[in-house]
Amino acid sequence: MVAARITVNGEEAPLSPAAPHTTVLDFLRERGLTGTKEGCAEGECGACSVLVARPGVNKPTDWVAVNACLVPVAALDGQEIVTSEGLATAGAPGTPPALHPVQEEMAVRGGSQCGYCTPGFVCSMAAEYYRPDRCAHADADAGSDAEHGPNGFDLHALSGNLCRCTGYRPIRDAAFAVGAPTEEDPLARRREEAPPAPVATEYAQGESVFVRRETLAETVRLLRERPDAVVVAGSTDWGVEVNIRSRRAGFVVAVDRLPELRELRVGPDSVEIGAALTLTEIERRLDGEVPLLAELFPQFASRLIRNGATLGGNLGTGSPIGDSAPALLALDASLVLADADGEREVPLADYFTGYRQSVRRPGELIRAVRVPLPLAPVAAFHKIAKRRFDDISSVAVAFALDVEHGIVRRARIGLGGVAATPIRALATEAALEGRPWTAETVEAVAPVLRDEGTPMDDHRASAAYRSAMLGGSLLKLYTRTTEAVSS
Repeated sequence: MVAARITVNGEEAPLSPAAPHTTVLDFLRERGLTGTKEGCAEGECGACSVLVARPGVNKPTDWVAVNACLVPVAALDGQEIVTSEGLATAGAPGTPPALHPVQEEMAVRGGSQCGYCTPGFVCSMAAEYYRPDRCAHADADAGSDAEHGPNGFDLHALSGNLCRCTGYRPIRDAAFAVGAPTEEDPLARRREEAPPAPVATEYAQGESVFVRRETLAETVRLLRERPDAVVVAGSTDWGVEVNIRSRRAGFVVAVDRLPELRELRVGPDSVEIGAALTLTEIERRLDGEVPLLAELFPQFASRLIRNGATLGGNLGTGSPIGDSAPALLALDASLVLADADGEREVPLADYFTGYRQSVRRPGELIRAVRVPLPLAPVAAFHKIAKRRFDDISSVAVAFALDVEHGIVRRARIGLGGVAATPIRALATEAALEGRPWTAETVEAVAPVLRDEGTPMDDHRASAAYRSAMLGGSLLKLYTRTTEAVSS
């Protein structure tokens, strides 16, 4: 097996002697690339963001920004990354490099003061700068609002980046001022070529091993042999455990690049979503085809996290506050579980058995999520959190209702943050079905929803607050649907 290597700013670098748990952040800083900073070590500040070459949606390659503090460098064996230092263009001998357009705009518009967070902003901004379907509007006012610039820049690309001293106005001004990449731009030209193919990896240092197999069949056979293995995809959860709780694993198996886990198929009866597709990939490839998921994605953490996080990882952790579970419960989704003996399909409503526990057996992987068709016409995802973006839910509520001739024929409601597991609001569903979709029905059923689950007091919210938010969410849904009809 070829020695593990990574391409950084166009130059190959061996991973050795880095430990398998070493993050991309620490690997880069040890090589002198100190523009990549550690701020929170949890993926919440973006000071560590770098660009990774990934399979594209509209072009062969997309430049994708990720949190370097969360990703183990072994996961990028054979891959290609660019740091803030690699964005500038080399000048003539004896002259300094020419600033990248994003760096130039940040400088001239006062987007940096202490500079600590600036390289992370620059990398996230560069990912949006190179987004293939970003385009300026002929009319400067068309398509522009507080979060979208006349140049097509989506400010949500920076939702995972924090700045404590500059203030966001000059950073936004810089984002809305960048133009389009030129034909000579090497990173723009790079998008026309395929990204590095995933490579089989077996990287060991001391007693720790990081493994990536080429196929699902090889992977599940390995997991049968090593039931103690830690399985990682985007590492947005495991990376926090490594950094904050000093967790270490003797044997790590990566599944993020397995082709069998990266398919997305829309058929006549279902939408099947590969468990290792990132949330950003799902969002862009579905392009609103599942409206409830389209509502979920912008509220799920930040773009930096969504560029790495997967549905398989979010469901595999079994967290009661994972945002994808309530939406998928409302969609009546099922999971395709695979092991060395084959596959089985389990309704998501039957998947969770206790706090961070599920019916998934040792050696089993989530291969895909299946959403049955047709979809309920009335759908919404409500997230209550302390921050608007990049935060963990205090309460999450997802609705999917079939309303025919003014009568609720079928109701599915998924809840997060109000029990030891994500749950269906079964009593509320039963109370709604067969009744008219009217203010009187909603007023009568809201107390039923308020009493669902077993909410608790913690540092995010009190039990009473969580219950109040449940009841209010049904009223909010009704108000929104009636306003949509009247308009």
